[in-house]
Amino acid sequence: MNTAPDSENKIHDDQVAAEYGFRGGLVPGVTIYGYMTAPLVEHVPEWLEHGSMKVRFLEPFYEGDAVVVRAEIADDGSIRIAAEREGGAVCATGVASTARTAAPQPLPYPEHPLPRERPVPARYNLLPGTLLGTVAEKIDTTEPDRLLLLSNHILMRNFKLGPWIHAASEVTNWSAARPGEEISARGRIHDRFDKKGHEFVVVDVMLIANGARLVQTVRHTAIYRPARKGA
Repeated sequence: MNTAPDSENKIHDDQVAAEYGFRGGLVPGVTIYGYMTAPLVEHVPEWLEHGSMKVRFLEPFYEGDAVVVRAEIADDGSIRIAAEREGGAVCATGVASTARTAAPQPLPYPEHPLPRERPVPARYNLLPGTLLGTVAEKIDTTEPDRLLLLSNHILMRNFKLGPWIHAASEVTNWSAARPGEEISARGRIHDRFDKKGHEFVVVDVMLIANGARLVQTVRHTAIYRPARKGA
């Protein structure tokens, strides 16, 4: 379902989404990611402690679409996940793993203040290496989509975005979050590029529990300025 029709991001609004060539408001990517992680949480719960997933959103889901999630173990031991419409059209793909890796030390992203006034994102202020203002939130649920939502929040709290689209995320879990913990999202700009008329930004985000324990790192890709229909 479309969990964000009233979001500040108007790509989830039917009328605005139509201006960009969509037939309705887009279901948020973090919602689809949550559906795609359900088989991992159920069958390999250790993924929450030490797992990773690369997810790409290829086509939108709309309000009323059924989301069919298929997961299978590949020959290399990875878990391949697809989110499809009922007719079989693949709208999102993911590759997950439960392999352990060493956490980065020391934590490379310091806390940084949020801007007093959010700037409109542009080529001149989306410079690789630029630190983002820290966002801290106390969480009451540790569902995977709730954690990934913090990567959206750090982008939205640092820039005054127009309609924008979540394109992909590379998520690595280092420890499981716990309800009631304060999670701070720290990050910096990794890249900015243009493709097929769209303008993209890539941000690297670290989620840290109670100021000390690394929970998750994310390389988060968004289309911050989509091409309008017919442009």
